[in-house]
Amino acid sequence: LAGDNPDSLMALTTAFCLRNLRRTMCYLGERNKLCLRSDIFLPSEICDKLVNTYMELVHMDSNFEPQDGFFQLFSDPHSTRLTRVQLREDFVRDRDLEAIGKQDLIELHLTYCNNLSAHSLRTLTRFRQTLVSLSLFGCSRIFYRKGGAPLACDEEEEEERPASRQAPDTDFSFQGFNRLRLLNLGGLPEEVDAEALLKPLPALTSLDLSGVPLPKAAFLAHWKERLASLVLYNVDLSEEIINTVVELGHLRHLDISRERTSKFKMTRKILTAIVQGLVNLVSLDISGHIMLNNCTVPHFEEAMGRPSIEPCKSSIYPFQELKRPLQFLGLYNTTLCNVTHIPAYKVTGSKNEDQVLNAIEVYTEFRPELAHRAINQLFDIARIQHCSQLLRALQLVIAALKCHKYDKSIQVTGSAALFYLTNTEYRSDQSVWLRRQVIQVVLNGMEQYQEVTVQRNCCLTLCNFSIPEELEFQYGRVNLLLLKILEPARQDESIQRIAVHLCNALVCQVDNHHKEAVGKMGFVKTMLNLIQKKLQDRMCDQVMEFSWSALWNITDETPDNCQMILFCQGMLGFEFPDKQELHRNMLGLLGNVAEVRGLRPQLLTPQFISVFSNLLDSKADGIEVSYNACGVLSHIVFDGPEAWAMEEPLRDTVMDKMMDAIQSWDVTSRRNINYRSFEPILRLLPQSIAPVSQHWATWALFNLVSVYPSKYCPLLIKEGGIVLLEKVLELQTSHEETKDMAQKVMEQCENFKEDPMETTR
Repeated sequence: LAGDNPDSLMALTTAFCLRNLRRTMCYLGERNKLCLRSDIFLPSEICDKLVNTYMELVHMDSNFEPQDGFFQLFSDPHSTRLTRVQLREDFVRDRDLEAIGKQDLIELHLTYCNNLSAHSLRTLTRFRQTLVSLSLFGCSRIFYRKGGAPLACDEEEEEERPASRQAPDTDFSFQGFNRLRLLNLGGLPEEVDAEALLKPLPALTSLDLSGVPLPKAAFLAHWKERLASLVLYNVDLSEEIINTVVELGHLRHLDISRERTSKFKMTRKILTAIVQGLVNLVSLDISGHIMLNNCTVPHFEEAMGRPSIEPCKSSIYPFQELKRPLQFLGLYNTTLCNVTHIPAYKVTGSKNEDQVLNAIEVYTEFRPELAHRAINQLFDIARIQHCSQLLRALQLVIAALKCHKYDKSIQVTGSAALFYLTNTEYRSDQSVWLRRQVIQVVLNGMEQYQEVTVQRNCCLTLCNFSIPEELEFQYGRVNLLLLKILEPARQDESIQRIAVHLCNALVCQVDNHHKEAVGKMGFVKTMLNLIQKKLQDRMCDQVMEFSWSALWNITDETPDNCQMILFCQGMLGFEFPDKQELHRNMLGLLGNVAEVRGLRPQLLTPQFISVFSNLLDSKADGIEVSYNACGVLSHIVFDGPEAWAMEEPLRDTVMDKMMDAIQSWDVTSRRNINYRSFEPILRLLPQSIAPVSQHWATWALFNLVSVYPSKYCPLLIKEGGIVLLEKVLELQTSHEETKDMAQKVMEQCENFKEDPMETTR
């Protein structure tokens, strides 16, 4: 596992080059073909890193564009050297492997590459002189011709046809792979004869035949003087196989674990034979086996004292014959993991957190079905108990989600575990880098799966982060994903509520350019559609309130977003008279619209003005609803009597009502509002067109600098408010009450500057 450290300079440089190939090492040749510059030579250390990082970016970064012909850059061993390559998933094609066919590969790991056909088997033979380690795990189609066609079919046609399971390639042989030591054939199709395929290999030391049918196992004895590692996971064991295995005296690692049910039962006799026959064993995995008879020491006979790894104290009888403790012992999904004394340094099981984390670590890459179960158990530990190895747990779950982006069960359990592992209880132990890793895999899950459970888990996990600060590095991406979730008209109610909450938080306290960018993504339209749907259903719930709040936030000082608001669709929200929070949010939004001069005429209708005027008397949410209604009207009357093209209500009547409302407010009221700038308020100060607007603006400043001096005095001074207040004092049209408040605001700011305790906050 990688430590909780920032990426290395090598990793950062590699990623930068891959994102900017044409600006760094490539150019576009004939027919827009990507070509390596002629003055570049790259050694294997760099080439290996480029190819392996490229695969990671393709699978993990939605913003990364795969380059057509990328592998062709490594076709010439005179300018590029590849030695160790790891390719995975369906993205890899026959032509990609063929492109690097001239390289002297030492290590080639292909995992779940289901688009590779027998054509790639022929390419493999080009590496036979140099290949030491080869993995074809989960690449079962590589042993079949495409479409049942002969091997001499046209290459372009071959690329277009899907691989068929009807025509196994019987021509391929490992003849000549004399240096091959490590071979993984996990998932080899039953039509392929494993014995015939492996027979030409003289020097195997490590062999993985996971899930491979072995009707006869005697051929394994061919490597009994060399074989150090043998994996027979999910192989149907028999007495013959066990008898063959115990003859492989040089084995240091044996894995006969299983996940599927089996007729085979693991007995004390078999386990004893393995321990006695394989004296060099340091690693053994027997996970998933049912023990036929009692292998364990009765509890009353167990050695006293703390849990011990000494073989002589082992609670499992056969392991008392070990010469030394095993480095690793797999007991996952067996009863043996629950005993007291286990003679191994590292154990997989479900007894405690350590065993569960070991299981996730060991089984993630090639056994997602077991990793899924173990992550589910970690979820219970984090939810019900306490996770004591937080850093390791997070890194393991992140690694599993990255490795199995296309495995729904891993995505469901992994995202659920992340929700509990990132909550407040564990937050202080997590670095910025680690939390960003969590965000990346959560967003990957949201992108890949539209399924309700994954979406809900991912959205809930995002709620554990400081928004928008911690999500700003993925700001556009997360907004797009949330808007996509909210697109369906009949979305799951709980997901809809969480997603709208997140959208609202994301547009609160961010720069205007962020708000404008999100507006162009369709944010305003999506929120209005949600509101319209709620109005049709005659329902006023949290989704409705959050949607209005989000619109209030995204329209703050952003005229383009204000322009998008379709006012008529939302005004019916005032039909819910007891919904104070809703009214406050709606008026806040319309206040933003009213700040845009070009949009104010659209608010100047009898319907709007009557609603705003009536809300001046509201006592809802303290003074907030009345204050916001007065704010909207202050901007409208500021345009002067010539703009008031209505007979009813009269402008003077509305202004009198505004003044009465302002005089009824308590200037010491604590506020449920947050100003990032006073500019919309300050523009109402030095004017004589609407003295009531000036009065509202001065009251707003007096309230804010009195109740929150440390926050708003510096802001008012910084934005030149003192000079404008001085002009209020000079204007003959200003009310005496307005002048009195303006003077108090200036004094409050002066006192704030003089108080050293205030200025150092």
